Formats: sequence, C-alpha cells, structure tokens
Amino acid sequence: MQRQRVIIRTIGVATAVALAATACGPQKTEPAASASSVSSSPTADASPEASPSTDNKPGEASASPSASASASASPSASPSPSVKQIMANGDENEQVRELQARLRQLKLMSVAPTGFYGSKTTAAVKSFQSKTGLNATGSVDEATWKKIEGASKKPTADELRPSTVNEVDAPDPRCMQGRVMCISKESRTLAWMIDGKVVSTMDVRFGSENTPTREGVFDVGWKAKEWTSTIYHTPMPYAMFFSGGQAVHYSADFAARGYSGASHGCVNVRDKGKLSALFDQVKVGDKVVVYW
Repeated sequence: MQRQRVIIRTIGVATAVALAATACGPQKTEPAASASSVSSSPTADASPEASPSTDNKPGEASASPSASASASASPSASPSPSVKQIMANGDENEQVRELQARLRQLKLMSVAPTGFYGSKTTAAVKSFQSKTGLNATGSVDEATWKKIEGASKKPTADELRPSTVNEVDAPDPRCMQGRVMCISKESRTLAWMIDGKVVSTMDVRFGSENTPTREGVFDVGWKAKEWTSTIYHTPMPYAMFFSGGQAVHYSADFAARGYSGASHGCVNVRDKGKLSALFDQVKVGDKVVVYW
C-alpha cells in the first residue's frame, strides 16, 4: 500500500507539470545562412511592420514595386506651376491624415492613416483623379481636395486613428453568439464580441509554420496576469490560455518587431493597454474561435 501511494503521488505531480507547461515565446531570428522557421511561416514572412502599416517615410522599409513606381511620377505628370498644391508627397500633418481617412472611405487605400504623404497616398490620389477627370498628378490641389471632400464624409476619431492597423475581417459565424474572442488569421486581428457585436479589436500575430497556432473552437481554460513560459522562459503578460500551452497574451517582441517575427504558437498582441482591458473582461469559460 505504501508503494502504491508513492506511485500515485508521482503520477499526479507529473501530470500537473505537463499541464502547466506553456510553449509560447517569440521565435529567435536565425542566421542568414540557416533555414529559419520564422521565414517559412505564412505570418512570419510578411513584410516588416513599416510596409503594411505605414505610408513609408524616407529611410523606412520600401513599399512594393508597384507603389514605388507610382510615387516617382514622370516630369509630364508633375503639377502645373500655376496650380497651388495643398498636399503632396513628403508632407506630414493632420490634414494628410484626414485625406488618407477619406481615401480609405472611398476604398482607394486599405492601410490605416499615418499622417505621412508617401507612395501609397500618392497612388490613391492619382487613382481618384483619374476616375474623376482630374489631372492625375498624385498631389492634392484645391480642385482635388474639394472633390474628395464632396465624395466622402468627415472622418470620425476612430477612422483617423483606427484601433487596429489591419482591417478587421468579417466575423466567423461561430463568433456570433455569446462572449467570444474571434481571431482571424486572414486579417491578423482579434475581435472581442458579445452577442454578435464587436466590443474591441486589436492586431495579433501567430505561430510559425513549424509551431502553428491551432485553429478551431476553444474555451478560455485559465488566465494569468503575470506568466512566464515554462519552456522558452519568456514573459507572457495577460495570458489567457485556450488550447494547452497556447494563449492570447501581450508580446513585447511583437510590439518591437511587428510581423517580421512570430510566436511559438500563441496569439501575440502588441497593444498592452487594450489587452489589459480585454483581460479584465474575459472570463474563464468564454469562447475562443481561431479561423482563416
């Protein structure tokens, strides 16, 4: 009997340790010559943060070839010296932010407003000018600005400074009832929803190809405001575990490196303030849906 009790106690301790093991943490950057698991990841091989989320300033990551080509307008496309420019490539101010928000309303820009007039804004303005019979210079003169104002509405505060850089995907049907963290791998966003209504949204990052974030319907099993991965020994603040060692949690690496990195399977959030508020609202047992 004594021996049986020892064996049972040993098994119980091993099981508890296995359940507590958490496998999250940022993927380390591999040397250039090695095959990095991050570079093979659908989410990790995305462009650096500046590319998808900003209208690139000089010295930042370059835009796509098509966007760059539209930024360098030929001499013939230059605005006439007699036409007064209100905004042009290189400007940075709040009026540019409003311009970008209006162009986004018109489906001519897909990225969030940055306030910097770069290649993406130039291309969007050119497209608007071409569609409305204006001289396609890529710069905004008074005639262009008046037409843009007439075709759009005054942007709201959320449109000027959206809660996410990525555009939130349409919710999965499984997210439409109850309390749900609705997580889209396609748009790389998390939407906190209650009874089909979006309460808050935030950008997220996933695991690499070798350590993917699992898809499906889960429940929040447990929460920890302060936690450290027992495998990778990296901090996981505001962790909400939904599938074994995989959790939604804040990532300082995501905040610093953006989509040039990846997790070891967890759902990383880079906005610590928003995640802190979400952590206070989410209860153990709430649903988690991870989908494409």
